[in-house]
Amino acid sequence: MGTGTPVFIIRAIMDEKRLQFDAYCANMSLAEALDAMSYMKKREEYLSMHPYRIYQGSDGKWYTNLPDNTKDRGTRLLKRTTKSKLEDVVAAYWQANAEQPTLDNVFAEWNDRRLELKKVAPGTHLRDRQVYNRFYGEIGATRVSELTVDDFVDFLETQIPTHSLTAKAFSGLKRVTKGILKQARKDRLIDYTAEDVFAELDLSESSFNKIVKESREEVFDEDETDKVIAYLEQNPDLRNLAILLMFVTGLRVGEVVALKKEDFADNVVRVRRTETKRPRDDGYGSNYTVKDFPKSQAGVRDVILPNEYQWLAEKLSDTTNEYVFEENGYRFTTNAIRRRLTQVCQRTGVYHKSPHKIRKTYGSILLDNNLDQRLVISQMGHTSVSCTENHYHRNRRSLEQKSEIISGIQEFKKHGRTDKGM
Repeated sequence: MGTGTPVFIIRAIMDEKRLQFDAYCANMSLAEALDAMSYMKKREEYLSMHPYRIYQGSDGKWYTNLPDNTKDRGTRLLKRTTKSKLEDVVAAYWQANAEQPTLDNVFAEWNDRRLELKKVAPGTHLRDRQVYNRFYGEIGATRVSELTVDDFVDFLETQIPTHSLTAKAFSGLKRVTKGILKQARKDRLIDYTAEDVFAELDLSESSFNKIVKESREEVFDEDETDKVIAYLEQNPDLRNLAILLMFVTGLRVGEVVALKKEDFADNVVRVRRTETKRPRDDGYGSNYTVKDFPKSQAGVRDVILPNEYQWLAEKLSDTTNEYVFEENGYRFTTNAIRRRLTQVCQRTGVYHKSPHKIRKTYGSILLDNNLDQRLVISQMGHTSVSCTENHYHRNRRSLEQKSEIISGIQEFKKHGRTDKGM
């Protein structure tokens, strides 16, 4: 070999000689050794596609998760006696997915990637997984490359009568389907776009199911509000005070349980954090953590407390705990507040409503009192007053109060009859 032989050729020859030696020691032919080396290289590629942690448990066995759309959290726990056996199963799974991607594969790639890049919060990631499981669960093993525009159109139009979908529920299915189609297009599994599919849908407003919700289901009326607030003030433990704070500020329940001492100043509550929920790695239950920003950019706000409830801010901020709503070293979760509100409604004889209905009640009170729109937006943490008006404003007056108001209209009083005769 001349002195001018390129370095990369010398290295290639040396590597082949080394491989021949290794093959000889392992009682393999060079061809078999090359096949084994190719397999190990591919195996590493497939293992690198695995997004979940591989770990050894206290029992000495090895664990990880694999996607599974039959589970709410979208994964199932996998266990093997050795790490090598576990990795064999994982590599085989991702090899099959890489060669024949299914709806399950494409959805997981799209949904998990958004979470990894922090484009969505864990709660949104989980909700989209639940939407996918509800509608696509039974056909998740279908190869995406086999689906046409007509297949998607037929599927989407069928879901509306099958599940009696409202327009709002369909919007969730539409969002997830768009994600699948965009990812499939990006991966070159299909040659059409999401726009091609949705342009073919034959839908109108009458296609969707209409759900009429009574105001009593959506807000606490004036009598109910009086009863509940009186009960909370008479029984001022920490959970009840959290609910009371929601009534007088309109804070979201996730924002309340994330409050710290420094968030209170005079008659202002600073909203800077919120609780978030995500599935645990072992597949059992959820982890509740606090993230250092609220639901949206508009959610970062300073909420004014009524003067009559400044005592509440003083009482809540008088703590040495990290979080205001914390006992024995444990922060209250949103679930703890929801359970307590259920008990409060039962004890006061009030129609049961969720914590979010307190926020709707607060928004209705602001609008009923004709506050400046900018103040309404600031207090609620919305981007526009139309959001508050369209989604939060409900009639809180009782039937008797409504009757009194209508009966007091001068036009009716002037022309009406006071006697019951004909």
